[in-house]
Amino acid sequence: MNTARFKDPDYAELLAEATSSGSMFDPVIEQRTRDIIQAVQSSGDAALVELTARFDKATLLPEDLRVSAAEMFAAALKASPRLRRSAAAAVKNIAGFSRRSLRKNWSARNSQGAVVGEKYNPFQRVGIYIPGGTAPLISTALMTITLAKEAGCPEIVVCSPSGPSGWLNESLLFAIRFAGATEVYKLGGAQAIAAMALGTGSVPKVQKIFGPGNAYVVAAKRLLFGHVSIDLLPGPSELLVLADDSASARFVAADMLAQAEHGSGHERVWLVTPSQKLIGAVQKEVERQLPLLLRKDYIGRALKKNGWLIHTRSMKEAVCLTNRIAPEHCEVVTRDAGKVSKEIKTAGAIFLGNLSPTVLGDYIAGPSHELPTGGAGACFSGLTADQFQRRTSVVQYTIKALRQSVPLVAHFAELEGLDAHGRSAAIRLENLAPGKATKSSKRSTSSRPSHEPAR
Repeated sequence: MNTARFKDPDYAELLAEATSSGSMFDPVIEQRTRDIIQAVQSSGDAALVELTARFDKATLLPEDLRVSAAEMFAAALKASPRLRRSAAAAVKNIAGFSRRSLRKNWSARNSQGAVVGEKYNPFQRVGIYIPGGTAPLISTALMTITLAKEAGCPEIVVCSPSGPSGWLNESLLFAIRFAGATEVYKLGGAQAIAAMALGTGSVPKVQKIFGPGNAYVVAAKRLLFGHVSIDLLPGPSELLVLADDSASARFVAADMLAQAEHGSGHERVWLVTPSQKLIGAVQKEVERQLPLLLRKDYIGRALKKNGWLIHTRSMKEAVCLTNRIAPEHCEVVTRDAGKVSKEIKTAGAIFLGNLSPTVLGDYIAGPSHELPTGGAGACFSGLTADQFQRRTSVVQYTIKALRQSVPLVAHFAELEGLDAHGRSAAIRLENLAPGKATKSSKRSTSSRPSHEPAR
């Protein structure tokens, strides 16, 4: 792992490296992603078939891209009782949390007496990306599709890579069906995002795309924003542990290893602490625990590239650095962790104390584990059920409210030189009482910019 100590002469340079945005804005990845999007846009299903063969090593025809009802049903039949119980327990917590996040319609009267408010409708067709690659992320299916279902989205489209077999993992397929997906496609990577955003012969376009993914998936979501609505930018997993000497080195090391094991090589983990003793102890624990893990090669590569042990001058400096990094997951393992956490303003999710490892949030705690990465936590929040809702404002005026508002509208229209705007409101009073328009409404209809000739 990499180390940075405040006494190091190049401490500032090391911090700059440790706090970089990682793969979020890699120009090589971005250009490759542009090429993939262009291929899908110009060639549709033919590009999807070719890209699936190239990247996932699966030989599929356009008609094979969609998972059939028979495949879905077979996966459901094969699901073990233990998987069913685990999925049900997770969904119960996720659904309960999601219902509390949904926004409700409301209305009130403004100062002129008009009725104003907001109504919330579910997106009618949403797309959800579930990473595959080296691990079938069953938990991600539950942590995303469940929210769409609770929000009432009638069409929930899922894309996930099949791998060389041309089949999706059966446990993952069960979770996708169990959570409430209505369509499933064997598509991965940037090409899956492009298909959902742009539409092809086999994959009708969606309104909004959700879900985490590798660096190419995140790049595709950034590049396609505008063609489709995007939830946030959740890339390779991150964990920052903000700790003092009350933290268990054994626990901290285990948590860092867990978040580095996904396999993309772009995962990032940090220990930020004013305790030099803790840094030494965590380093020893990482060296002890790593050889015991099944995915030690993946983890080792991620730690070598993006694993950091950072020794700060004080807890105050450690908190400032945490906010600068804006990590996806932030464990606060300190004395009075609740008080310290109040100073954390940019983390995707916060876990308090030695007994709240990030993996509980990954699987069953309740909040979705889809969270912003690469520093995006400074301006994005994690996924919530209300992001599956469209907000629409609603306005209704009465005669009384209109009479009180027309003079104000007339003044703004006059200042902006937009006489048609003033006329649009005032004409209603004329129609309501022909020949008896108010003085203010008459003034609004005759007002026009000095530079514009009368018509």
